[in-house]
Amino acid sequence: MGYFLAKEGRNFTILEAADSIGAAWRTRWDSLVLFTPRRYDSLPGLPFPGDPDGYPERDEVTGYLERYASTFDLPVALNSRVQSVAPADGAFILNLGARTLGADQVVVATGPFQVPNVPAFAADLALDVTQVHSTGYQRPSDVPEGTVVVVGGGNTGFQIAKELSTTHRVHLAIGSRQTPLPQRLLGRDLFWWLTKTGLIKKTAESRIGRRARDRDTLIGSSTRDVKRHGVTVQSRVVGASDRAVTFADGSKLDVDAVIWATGYRSEYGWLDVPVFDQDGRVLHRRGVTDFAGLFFLGLTWQHTRGSALLGWVKDDAEFIVGRIAANANDLTTSRAEVEADAAGTRRGA
Repeated sequence: MGYFLAKEGRNFTILEAADSIGAAWRTRWDSLVLFTPRRYDSLPGLPFPGDPDGYPERDEVTGYLERYASTFDLPVALNSRVQSVAPADGAFILNLGARTLGADQVVVATGPFQVPNVPAFAADLALDVTQVHSTGYQRPSDVPEGTVVVVGGGNTGFQIAKELSTTHRVHLAIGSRQTPLPQRLLGRDLFWWLTKTGLIKKTAESRIGRRARDRDTLIGSSTRDVKRHGVTVQSRVVGASDRAVTFADGSKLDVDAVIWATGYRSEYGWLDVPVFDQDGRVLHRRGVTDFAGLFFLGLTWQHTRGSALLGWVKDDAEFIVGRIAANANDLTTSRAEVEADAAGTRRGA
């Protein structure tokens, strides 16, 4: 978003709550590897370095984001957590605690991965059972010896379970069966096929998009693969008590540690603008809300499957910047009319 705003010559600021760029990536586990090749991880104007057919690790992504902000001299304000955003006379007031900012337009680019989602019954486990959400997991050596349950059947759960299997007795609890897709097909990466066939750009409103957006998929992971590494696959975790977790099939297992790879929930309590449905979901059309001047970027299936992926988020960003420019022109015209009316009133008086 910053890249396209700068190209348009817009006056803008990128507010970051943390003390560094790419902070969300820095807290992920040490061995994290993206499932998109480097050729599909570039933001506009700066290719992602390294073997284009290889898969970048966590620290490569944070380094790339830092270089990106530096290369284009983007105005990033660190340690600037936004506590509230509220409408004010056709614009917005942003409260940052120690200071406030005014803005004609606001883009919420906090993404879909905000607050760790852990089931309430996690509190029923004994205090001596180590628990951590996947955002807090770093490496196998941090997890005590013994039996570990990784809860969550997404790519994160599979990657962590596979890594832990080299040093621990690991069980992977899967709540819903996800469609497994191979990382490579006929010698080509999956995203090469999605790009060449145009599937990656099918919109959320298309027939294919409507079917795919509600289905989670595994890329490069499968139960068969983790089983080969000695991981025991279990059904959904439905409860916990003392040192045991209970699975949906009624079985129980004593554990020494639990890794909650149970995803995230969105948190927009700081956004005092009426753009949500009764379930708290953002009401928008390709990131554009019905509240003039408020936009979202990076949501899952915001427009296409690529909307929340590094290599394709640029499409939505460029679209939104076009809307921002149109709004800015409307604002300029409106203000000019007001000033002209005021001047005419003064002359008439």
